[in-house]
Amino acid sequence: MTTSDHFTPVADQYAAFRPTYPEALFDWLAGIAPQRNAAWDCGAGSGQATAPLSARFASVIATDISSAQLASAPPHPNVEYRVARAESSGLADRSLDLVTVAQAMHWFDLPQFYAEVKRVLRADGVIAVWGYNRMLVGNEELQQALDRFYEETIGAYWPPERVHVETGYRDLPFPFARIEAPHFALYQDWTLEHLLGYLRSWSAVARYRAAHGHDPVSRLAEEIAPLWGDAAVRRITWPLFLHAGRVD
Repeated sequence: MTTSDHFTPVADQYAAFRPTYPEALFDWLAGIAPQRNAAWDCGAGSGQATAPLSARFASVIATDISSAQLASAPPHPNVEYRVARAESSGLADRSLDLVTVAQAMHWFDLPQFYAEVKRVLRADGVIAVWGYNRMLVGNEELQQALDRFYEETIGAYWPPERVHVETGYRDLPFPFARIEAPHFALYQDWTLEHLLGYLRSWSAVARYRAAHGHDPVSRLAEEIAPLWGDAAVRRITWPLFLHAGRVD
């Protein structure tokens, strides 16, 4: 794998419509870090994990290869945003207590990234990587329509690295002393309009639109509007997969 930028074309949608992570996840991460001095949020995008980290660590460095995504991240007094590759952060040796990667590790050159993590983490420092796959909407017909869209309409436009998200990173090496992690999930109460905005933040949708010159989500919206029904909002769920480990 090599680091790739698939999200600059959808940076605005990503910042506006991506789900947020549970606070309990960040409480747990802060509890297992050796100290709460410094954390690196790698592949930070528009800061979905950066902001809650900044409430728990004295200093947070958030990096991404997309300057457009970082420009959409909210400012915090103890956060420094940097355009940098995951494999060459520019951070000092043994300077960090925690490295996090949220929904991004499948894009990295893993041997180089892992070498960088081992260089920048302090003794007993922690790395935690996580992601989420398909959403669950609690309605069978609506779920089937969304699954068809994912698999058939835009299926050919997913980058090949997407398979690692579908397997929950179980197929990727993780050369750290593993820490048993609790189970977490994302929950969001969304309007139909917010759901459609989220779909437009997908890299495969952007690639489809570039190839065909039209937005596939618009046609899907016509299909699922009757299935959405009269509910103002629906509960959307994403099971979270999480791998955590400690530097020896």
